[in-house]
Order: sequence, then C-alpha cells, then structure tokens
Amino acid sequence: MSQDALVKRQFGHRARLALAPAQVLKVDDQAHAARTLWNLLHAWWRMMPKDKRSLANADAAIRQAREGVDFLAVLPAQAAQAVLRTYFQAWKNCWEGRTDAPNFKGRFHVAMSVDIPQGRDLNITRVHRRWGMVNIPKVGRVRFRWTKNLPVGKHAGAENRITGARLIKDALGWHIAFRVQALEVKPTPHQGPEVGIDVGVSVPLALSDGETYEHGDWLTDKEKAELLSLEQRAARRRRHRRSGERTSRRLRRTHVRIAGLRAKAKRRALDWQHKTTTHIARTYGTLVVEALAITSMVKSAKGTVEEPGKNVAQKSGLNRSIHAEAWGRTVTMLTYKTARLGGTLHKVPAPGTSQRCSACGSTTPGSRESQAVFVCKNPDCGWSGNADHNAARNVLYFYRMGLALIPAAGRAVVRRAKRVKPATAR
Repeated sequence: MSQDALVKRQFGHRARLALAPAQVLKVDDQAHAARTLWNLLHAWWRMMPKDKRSLANADAAIRQAREGVDFLAVLPAQAAQAVLRTYFQAWKNCWEGRTDAPNFKGRFHVAMSVDIPQGRDLNITRVHRRWGMVNIPKVGRVRFRWTKNLPVGKHAGAENRITGARLIKDALGWHIAFRVQALEVKPTPHQGPEVGIDVGVSVPLALSDGETYEHGDWLTDKEKAELLSLEQRAARRRRHRRSGERTSRRLRRTHVRIAGLRAKAKRRALDWQHKTTTHIARTYGTLVVEALAITSMVKSAKGTVEEPGKNVAQKSGLNRSIHAEAWGRTVTMLTYKTARLGGTLHKVPAPGTSQRCSACGSTTPGSRESQAVFVCKNPDCGWSGNADHNAARNVLYFYRMGLALIPAAGRAVVRRAKRVKPATAR
C-alpha cells in the first residue's frame, strides 16, 4: 500500500488503574510533588528578571530544588522535565492569546496528575481479556482495565506505538491516559446522506429526518436521594463552621462522596455521548449543526444593583441544563469522528433556525408556541410539528443555501461560504 493512502493518527485512550493502597500513596506523593514543582517554577519565574527567564536557567533551578528538597525526589526526573515543558508551554499559550496566564496550583482545587513522557518506560503487557499491566516509574507494575486494543507486542512498531501517558486522578480514583500514535488507511469519502442536527435541553439531539436521541437521568432514584442527603449534610456542617476554620475531616469525606456521585453521572453522560455520536457519524456523510455561542447563552441574568435582572432563578436552571447537556463536547466528538470516517461537519448561523417555518420558509411571530411545539402562523401554511425537528430541517436548509460558516485562520471569526445551488426541498 502506498504512503499516500495512509494517514498518521494521534489519539488518547483512558483506562482505570487498579492500585494497591501502598501504590496509591506513592502516586499521590508524586502528584503533590509535581504540583509543588509547578508552584516553585512559578515563584522562580516571578522573581527572575525577564532576560533570565530561559529554559536552561529554569532546568538548573529544578535540579537544584530536587537536590535541596527531599520530597521532590519521589517525582521521576522525566516527569519533572515534563512539568517544566508544560509550564513554558502555558506561557506560550498565554502570549498567543489562547489562555490566561499560569498561576499557582492549590492543593484541593487542582486535578492531580503525573506525566510519563517516555512510552518505552511503560512496558505494557496484556494479562487476559479484561486486564493489562503497565509499569509506572517509582511505583511498579500496576493493573489497568483493558477496554481497547493498544499497539503493544506484535502490533507495535515505528508508526504504531504508545508515545507516553499521564496519570490522572478524579473522584473515582486514579486513571491512566495513553498517548497513542497509529498509521491508518486514509478514509474514503462517506456516501451517507446529509442531515441537520439541532441540540436542545428537552430533546438532546433532533435530526432533520425525524430521528431523535434522548436519554434518562444519569443517576438512579436511590443515587439521587443519596446525593440530596449528602448535599444537605454538607450544608449543615458548613453552616456550623467558624469563619477561617479549616475544613473538618467529616465535611471533607462528605465532599468526596458527593464528588464520587457526580463523577459517576458524568461518566454515564460521556458513555451516552460517545455511543450516540459514533452511530450518527457512521450513518450520515454530511452533518450540519448550529454555530452556537454557548458562553453567551449561559450568562447569568442577575444583572446589577441599579438594573437587577428578571427571572434569575429560571435562567439559572436553564444554564445548568445547558451545561449538563454539554453541547460543545457533542460537536467536538462529531467533528473528529466524522473526519475519521470520511464524512464532513459544517456549521451554519444559529439565528432564525427556531423561528423559521421549514415548510413555507416564513418567520411569523408566535409560531414557536412552546419548547416542543411549532405551529406556523402564516395563514397560507399552518404547518405544525415538533419544534426541534423543525429547527433541524432549517439547519440543513441553511447549509444547502450556501450559508455554511468558515472559521478564519487562527481566530473564532466566521465568513459566509460560497453560495451553491440549493437542493430540492423535501
């Protein structure tokens, strides 16, 4: 097979680790050492003159700190170098306007993580169908949940290999995220149909062909009752805490249990999103979505003292529902999955998709009678149907009329696409 028919793909794969209690303590110590090293680097950066802030000087400062501070020695040297590179990359991202300036990392408000930059240090082997083994520097051999075939053993090579990993801790424990590089066959153009997609709160995904994708609650009734009880318990304990007093162990344990239930709900939501977006990307060749300004949509309605907002509680509840559906993450998944399967994803302007009648094309005030029902007020039309289905049809119509948005290079600005001959209306 020629090299032109192959494409290099880089992706990540996250797996759950099965650590022994002693190994958990070792990985925790490494994560705290990495966080402390970041803070020392930030203090060094603020203290040094601008002409002395170089990678070589920072590397020398790290080596000196590791020799003088005993507990920093638990962090492998390669992981310490990864902290240094990440810190300098954070400043580069800040200078290019992509992120804010890096700052100190607090003990309880930052995700704990340790980087393993060299893939050859992992020495991955598969034990049986459900579990594999990986080597973690200064920790030892650890089991991890095997849920995806990785390029190890006879499947590994110069182009198919694991280039590194990162240990990440969340409310459900420690996980390992592998960085995988693979050489795959370039996908052929997807021959599936075109479809418009409307995202919403009551109906998470509505398609222009009438298909809908919905889900239930992410927690069972028993889990929701437990979460409510824990939140009430935490509120009572916070109410009896004096100002400036440290958080008690009982309150911290309550917070850990709350975080565990919320992490379980998020994991179930991610599982639904992955399965749903994979099915859509395999079924359709061209996907069209709205270019939503989600950050502006979830702004608070609280207002100011001089001009207080209205319906603040209702708007707050809507904002929580929008955050829970994670529309941006859904579009991100669809983007890379359609590209991998040979399809394309386009964005169209959001204004007008919910108010326009997809049958006659008129925009009449009052047609959107409720969140779920659309009834065209045009006396010559009178079409009625599901509001989300109507919006999805409008999204596809805007694309066929040549109104797809093209992002400008390096900016979030969009331009009008070249107008094409409209397809026959369905």
